[in-house]
Amino acid sequence: MRCHVLFNSQSGTALELGLTAEALRQRLAAAGHEATVDDDDRDLLARIADAIAAEAEIVVVAGGDGTVTAVAQAMLDSDKTMAVLPMGTANLLARDLGIPLELDEWLAAFELMQPRRIDVGEVNGMVFLHKVVVGFVPGIAAGRELLRGRDGFGARLAFLHYFFRRLFRSRRLAVEIATPDGEPRIHRVQAVAVANNAYEEGFARFFSRLRLDTGTLTLYVLKHLGLGDLFRLCIAFLLGRWRSDEALDIESVEAVRIRSRKKSLNVMLDGEVTTLRPPLSFTIKPGALKVLAPPIADSDATVGEDPALPVEEQ
Repeated sequence: MRCHVLFNSQSGTALELGLTAEALRQRLAAAGHEATVDDDDRDLLARIADAIAAEAEIVVVAGGDGTVTAVAQAMLDSDKTMAVLPMGTANLLARDLGIPLELDEWLAAFELMQPRRIDVGEVNGMVFLHKVVVGFVPGIAAGRELLRGRDGFGARLAFLHYFFRRLFRSRRLAVEIATPDGEPRIHRVQAVAVANNAYEEGFARFFSRLRLDTGTLTLYVLKHLGLGDLFRLCIAFLLGRWRSDEALDIESVEAVRIRSRKKSLNVMLDGEVTTLRPPLSFTIKPGALKVLAPPIADSDATVGEDPALPVEEQ
């Protein structure tokens, strides 16, 4: 394959492996792929524009979920195919698509990957591939960023202290939620999340999606979160029985609007904290992004269970 690689040399995996742009290019070449690897210090949007303008038909994003989302935003109007080389902390899209997380395994699987069309969420003109969260969660994510780069027991203890302090001090947020087929309703919530498709239950399955092509959003309303709720939900997630928890309201929608009296809202968008002005208007773009992923096993290719079908190239 001929590809253009957007390499984040500061991603966790790159730093852990001591991986450089030249080393990655050599690894790709040894696997039979002609690659231009871009890891310079220019603005990311300029680098993405160069990748889209390049002759290579495949743009490989070697980084975390935030970088993947930024590239996806620019590629919606492109005829190129995106590939994900997971090098972040969570690597949520890669996990959902069954993309190998280890570099050696990824290189072995790359040639066999096939294009799939997946849905893309949008809020106030910004693309998201996973979810957008409003409420106390963005503050927790901000604390995580403050501790980035620190490791060991001390860092974990500091994060736990920060988490529980934020949890106990957080106040519920008043929001109006409106969907196309229902009357607006007022909620006082601990958090609201809007996900691209739906998260599935299953033993030890945490925020994992089996399908990325249903053309729907899923609205999750967390009504309250005390210490008892937190403990119960953690156990429920572990056992794979969390969707019926009394602290949660869950609804499948094609669009939703969230209003607040606040002039701005901190949100967590695909793991990155940003600020948006309400109302927050969410829509779904079915099959808007073409990505490479491992082929689907025959046992998985059944109606209602298929995560995303391969598409024929035009």
